[in-house]
Amino acid sequence: MDVRNELKYILGKEAVTLTKMAELMTEKTGKKYTVNTLSGKLLRKTLTLNEACELLEVIGYRIDFVKN
Repeated sequence: MDVRNELKYILGKEAVTLTKMAELMTEKTGKKYTVNTLSGKLLRKTLTLNEACELLEVIGYRIDFVKN
């Protein structure tokens, strides 16, 4: 699974830009997020699970771990 592609797909489906996501994440966490920091984390694959959960929570999604 490629987290970058999955997140970009979900953001596109919800019509949320990286700019808007950066604003929402800054509001939610109080930590400064920019388009460059989010994009860089996705490209370098350094997005933490906690950050991914927060990103998804902001737009109404969640991560579930399901045993095969």
